[in-house]
Amino acid sequence: MGRSPSIFRQTDITRALKAVRAAGFNAVRVLIDKAGRIEITTTTQGEPKETSPLEQWKATRGQS
Repeated sequence: MGRSPSIFRQTDITRALKAVRAAGFNAVRVLIDKAGRIEITTTTQGEPKETSPLEQWKATRGQS
């Protein structure tokens, strides 16, 4: 039994991730199913993070 041909290649994933970054998103997770479908879960770069009251207070005081 020989090896079956690959359904996807590393270049396919690289191109998809470059497109995600060019669109302004960060890739969080990449899933590839048996059929070769690539699913990328993303977040936006400018997505606000939840901050604690202490961090908010430090930000108003100019401290980090």
